[in-house]
Amino acid sequence: MRNIFFLLFIVIPALEIVVLVLSGKAIGIWPTFALIVVTGMIGAFLAKKQGLHTLQRVKYEFMNGRIPSDALLDGVCILVGGTLLLTPGFITDTTGFILLLPFAREKIKPWLVRLFKRMFYTKTWIYIRK
Repeated sequence: MRNIFFLLFIVIPALEIVVLVLSGKAIGIWPTFALIVVTGMIGAFLAKKQGLHTLQRVKYEFMNGRIPSDALLDGVCILVGGTLLLTPGFITDTTGFILLLPFAREKIKPWLVRLFKRMFYTKTWIYIRK
């Protein structure tokens, strides 16, 4: 778990800075700035649109007496993807756009199920069993 936090808070931001500096040198400061702003705006729009659609799916599933597990996993992906798109940087933007693509989420959701099962059924997250 410590390695994941090291990656998230040290390595990825450092790589983002390197990519932004290289981008600034290659295409200029203002085009780089414009790309960051535009991807943030597009990301907010897509996350809002897909998030509202997913909320409707969750509501529909509940109204029909089903547990909306697939829709909730989509919601997690959309939330993380939208957050990454609002974070300045090309690496996080690319990851965020991937999480907003429905066909990519279908590949990611089985991995998320395994991760959640591991988190909730082992001592690494919360001790549930008596």
